[in-house]
Amino acid sequence: MRFLKLVFNFYLNASIHVAFSVFAFLRITEIYFELPYNENLNWFVFFGTITGYNFVKYVGVAKMHHRSLTKGLRIIQVFSFFCFLALGYFMYQVPLKTLYFTIPFIILTILYAIPFLSGFDKNLREVSNLKILVVAFVWAGFTVFIPLIDVDIEISSDIVFLILQRFLIVIVLILPFDIRDVNYDAISLQTIPKKIGVEKTKKLGLSLLVFSLVLEYLASPSDMLKTPFMIFFFLLIIFLMRAKTDQSKYYSSFWVEALPIVWWLLLLGFHNF
Repeated sequence: MRFLKLVFNFYLNASIHVAFSVFAFLRITEIYFELPYNENLNWFVFFGTITGYNFVKYVGVAKMHHRSLTKGLRIIQVFSFFCFLALGYFMYQVPLKTLYFTIPFIILTILYAIPFLSGFDKNLREVSNLKILVVAFVWAGFTVFIPLIDVDIEISSDIVFLILQRFLIVIVLILPFDIRDVNYDAISLQTIPKKIGVEKTKKLGLSLLVFSLVLEYLASPSDMLKTPFMIFFFLLIIFLMRAKTDQSKYYSSFWVEALPIVWWLLLLGFHNF
């Protein structure tokens, strides 16, 4: 049992779970636009997510405590290195024209962790209200914009609606994390719950979800896609409304993060049916 718990914690701490969530969003886009499964692009995004998230999460820790890193963190470092090698391999398989469009999102990810503001001691993560917008923008870019650019689909109003919807959904997915961290985030880090309170944050998230529901009916090309979305929609509302500052250890980091995967699996089931 202890071994399984160690494996599960490594799965979460090494950003494998969040990578599967991003992967699921990308597969959802492929289903919505009836795109063929793009193995190279999918795994490029998957390993890029692990590499990027672990870089953002641990670059500061590794820099300050490089001589006294815990065994678990060293294992994550080694794992991230091999994921970076896999990222390089799949990057080589992705068309150059597609890679050009990933550059802005990659730069934002780097600036999210590397200080470059206010005398080079502040990064995008520490700018009030910008953290959540940057993450949502990068997720929407990699999981909607990039796969469509890769197959040369012309950007239409439906695509714009879907990009905006993905952006809003990711913001709502982040809110339970921010609610959890209200008592731990630095005072200077003005997240939405810190600024407006937990209850108003939930109301804001609910409003964004209602807007995303409207976008689903504007952009969804098939009625068969709407039922899985509605299930995902209500699950996300439930998890958002039940989020609290003293939530369980895995509430956000596993269950909330798993919701895109659930949506993808539902789509697969309804699509095959």
